[in-house]
Amino acid sequence: MKVFVAGATGAIGRPLISALVAAHHEVVGMTSSARGLNVLRNYGVEGVVVDAFDSGAVAAAIERVRPRAVIEELTSLPKNYTPEAMRAAAERDRKLRLDGGRNVHHAAAAARVKRYVVQSTGFFYGSGSGLAVETDPLAVSAPPGIAGSVRTYMQIEDRVLGSREIQGVALRYGFFYGPGTYHDPDVGSVTQQVRQQKYPVVGSGSGVYSFIHVEDAAAATVAAIDSDPGVYNVVDNDPAEMRVWLPAFAAFVSAPPPPHISEQQAQSLGPEVLYYATRLRGARNDLAKQKLGFSPRRLEWLSKANRAV
Repeated sequence: MKVFVAGATGAIGRPLISALVAAHHEVVGMTSSARGLNVLRNYGVEGVVVDAFDSGAVAAAIERVRPRAVIEELTSLPKNYTPEAMRAAAERDRKLRLDGGRNVHHAAAAARVKRYVVQSTGFFYGSGSGLAVETDPLAVSAPPGIAGSVRTYMQIEDRVLGSREIQGVALRYGFFYGPGTYHDPDVGSVTQQVRQQKYPVVGSGSGVYSFIHVEDAAAATVAAIDSDPGVYNVVDNDPAEMRVWLPAFAAFVSAPPPPHISEQQAQSLGPEVLYYATRLRGARNDLAKQKLGFSPRRLEWLSKANRAV
């Protein structure tokens, strides 16, 4: 199948390109830079340099390729993860996902693409009992920074799933880990902060995180090309509270145990930090297992911690 990937050289884009090639798809990747074009050539696929905000250029590229499926992985996130950096990047990331994504989606519809797959969020679910499933509401009442991201994802899902022209799939990924991510065990920016003891457990540390290895996310994305349309949580089998996963992650990357700060001390870092630490809900992946043949690996640092007990 011919597949067009927008955002082909990011943390998820690179393993996705590799997975698509391994599955014998004909792949064209869209990137915003000449450096990204070289990355795609190194993977042995065709690349096009296109500004996602240029609707005419996006339309021309997709019309020329005439793919059967389009996968949208557009993001504009900072290289290093900190609350300040995320806040600074939020507006451009929002515009790229909404305006750039809309350009890609409209171009796909005009080119009569059959399937459209888009990135969404699997960790911003609203409060409730137990782990969240796809029909549970997202966290629209979260602190402003998170609620803004939630509204962005909801608009994206409404656009893609509400289309009459293309069958849409929204993949609600968990927190990425693995090569090229913030949680890369060697060079990730979160990893470096943990090693420097700048990433504390906050308050009760009861926020439940759902992670996903980028290669497992890529495998689910390839499967979504031929799946039933709809929404899928693409998260691993090991949702864990911050007070559990963060010390285990520190040990996994040979870092000292993380410090602990109170909720009051965390107020100066912004309400989003406190929300992550104490209110994240975590998600279930049953539907992805059933419909996508999804089989994620164990969360590496929890698996190692359990073996050590």
